[in-house]
Parts: sequence; C-alpha cells; structure tokens
Amino acid sequence: MRKKIIAGNWKMNMTYEEGQKLTSEIVQMAKDENLDGVTLVLNPPFPHLYVVKKLIGGTSNIFVGAQNCSDKESGAYTGEVSAPILASFGVDYVIIGHSERREYFKESNELLATKVKQALAAGLTPIFCCGESLDIREAGTHEPNVKYQLTDSLFDLSAEEISKVVIAYEPIWAIGTGKTATAEQAQEMHYALRKHLASKYGKEVADSISILYGGSMKPSNAAELLSKPDVDGGLIGGASLKSRDFIDIAKSY
Repeated sequence: MRKKIIAGNWKMNMTYEEGQKLTSEIVQMAKDENLDGVTLVLNPPFPHLYVVKKLIGGTSNIFVGAQNCSDKESGAYTGEVSAPILASFGVDYVIIGHSERREYFKESNELLATKVKQALAAGLTPIFCCGESLDIREAGTHEPNVKYQLTDSLFDLSAEEISKVVIAYEPIWAIGTGKTATAEQAQEMHYALRKHLASKYGKEVADSISILYGGSMKPSNAAELLSKPDVDGGLIGGASLKSRDFIDIAKSY
C-alpha cells in the first residue's frame, strides 16, 4: 500500500522563533487530531533542521526533510550540504529537483540523477520533483516533457532503489500564481507518470511509489485532489507555513 504523504516545503521562510512555533503547533495538532495514517514531512531551511527534529521527537507520523542536498559526498564545496551530513542530523527525506532549483540554479537532469544517488546512498528518501512550465503545457507537450525528466534522472536506478523514491509532480504554472491544475489534470499526469514508471520497472513497483501533487494545494482543494486514485499526497508550499492549513490538508483524505 502506498504511503499517504503531506510534505511541507517552507522554502526560504521562517525565523528561528517562527519555525519553533510552527513545528510545535503541528506536532501538537497531529497528536490531538486523527490523521488516519498520513505521513507528515516538514522541510525547513537547513538551519532549522536540528531543532525541528528535536521538537518532533518520537512523534510516529512526522518526519523531517531537507530542501536540497549536494551532488558531492564531501569536500571543499563551500556553502553546500551533503546527504551524509543531513543523515547524521537524523534527516529522513530530501527534496531534489524542485522547479525553483531547476529554474534559478539551472540544475540539470544529470545533476539531479547524481543527487538522488547520493541521497539513497546516505539512507535518505528523495522527493524527486518534476513538472512543466506554462508554455510547455499550452504547447501540449507536457506529458513527454515530464516523462523525460523521470527517464533522464531516475531510470538508471535499480527497481529496489526506485522503490525508495517519492515523486512530486509540479505543474510549475500553478505554483505561486493562484492557479491550480484541476483534479482531473492532476490525475491525468499522475497516471501517466505511474504508467511510465511501469514501462521500465513493472506495474508492481510503479504501484508502490507515492506520487505527490505539488501545485498550490490548500485546504479548499485538497480533498478533491487527494480523492484521485493516483494522487498520493501533496508537496505543500504556502499552506505549510500555517499549522491549521497544513493539518487540515492532511485531514482531507
């Protein structure tokens, strides 16, 4: 059975005090309210990781993730953070290939393939992001474009390795724009990605991989999106900065 995952990407937000407050609220709400087997992943900026991990404590359904990792294991790479360093702090997940990393920092499919392998080698669960821009969507080439991202970055992995990866589909045109893909559009792409995974690794493996929706999910649209058979959760941006919204999304299954 695939994991139901609601992952919060704080991006470059939250001071130390704000991060503590948000984490404490989420942990308390998760204890008090029925989340029905949903896994929560908090992905704060690097400086927050230690305290977020500490505040989560032994809460069974909440995990900590990083927003990025280096493609190098160690060395003279000032400003970078490696997967083994993240693992040593008790980090569980790491976002790789977010659309903002691809666009602003020009991260290539080849680079992301290396990052995924570094994460897996360190025992982290990669949340691998893929998606299309508005011009690609309007040109009608979104499906082959996003499939290519999977092929180029993930299809060198073994079946055992890819089974440990979480996929996050990001319609880039729906991030921070106020637009949201319809539930039908989300399902269509999630189904296409699962079918593409099956073409390489077989249906059993493809059916075991969680595919998250990463395009402006919020409490008002979460239930409809999460009702679709191939939408296994969400990679949440803005709504993850409000504890009530984040928990309400998790309760939308």
